Amino acid sequence: MEGGRVMSVKVGSGDFQYELDEGWPKRIPAYWNLDQCADVATDSQDRVWVFSRGLHPVTAWTPDGEFYGSWGNLGYQPGEFRVPHGIFIDKQDNIWLADHQTHTITKHALDGTVLMTLGTFGYANITVTTTNGQGTPFNMPTSAAIAPDGKIWASDGYANRRFHRFSADGKLEGSWGEAGKGPRQFSILHKIGVDPSGRVYICDRENGRIQIFDNAGNYITEWNDLSGPGDIVFANGVAYVVEQGSGSGISIWTLEGELITRWRGMDPEKVLGAAHGMWVDSKGAIYVAEIGMPGRGQRVRKFNKI
Repeated sequence: MEGGRVMSVKVGSGDFQYELDEGWPKRIPAYWNLDQCADVATDSQDRVWVFSRGLHPVTAWTPDGEFYGSWGNLGYQPGEFRVPHGIFIDKQDNIWLADHQTHTITKHALDGTVLMTLGTFGYANITVTTTNGQGTPFNMPTSAAIAPDGKIWASDGYANRRFHRFSADGKLEGSWGEAGKGPRQFSILHKIGVDPSGRVYICDRENGRIQIFDNAGNYITEWNDLSGPGDIVFANGVAYVVEQGSGSGISIWTLEGELITRWRGMDPEKVLGAAHGMWVDSKGAIYVAEIGMPGRGQRVRKFNKI
């Protein structure tokens, strides 16, 4: 507070400075509660799509925070969600959703129509071998990302400790990974991302690192100066990372792995309390989904670029 005026929250540094939009969203429909916001993404019109663990799992909002629409239900029938986890929107505005308790990743049109399903609804397919290409998806998948060549990459993260590559039409082409701390070994594959060159990034959260692979699943390198990396997205020639440890925060990196700026461990009520997923829109604004607990998190935060 300064002179009776509430000071805005500003974060970041250099060319990557942001101001928290504390009025986003403007309003939530009456009798609704977003509950745990697992992930967020924007489409080609910068509409904001939130995948949450409430009675209305998929909601859409205008860039200025007005409610736009919703679809989806929580339940135990095919086509319904149980524990939403990851969302990705491709260049054709298809929405990809990972639910780690239905054990599926689904592709949807903007109106919610299911266009493709990877995995078998309600069936956990347990990997019993570490041999490349064996052990089919999924057992608690966490996210999907579409590569520039149209390939589908998926993190099979909470149980199988593997990642998979599918053809654009959903045919399994390869699987890699096992439990452990070495290269191509994982604790939890929390989210997956693909950069503009086609390199694959795995948020190996509990091992405190991001592992990087080529499009054939070969290990390249890893980034280690991270605290519980939970999500990674690419925009404006850089990488944006959610850090869930040491107080929720965001870090921004060059694609060569050099830290540009970081904010974390700030006041959880005023800034970030339980960051889980994120996205960057066409204007450079950062949206962060907070999974939280009642009274702490369970919201989406918008940081406008300044």
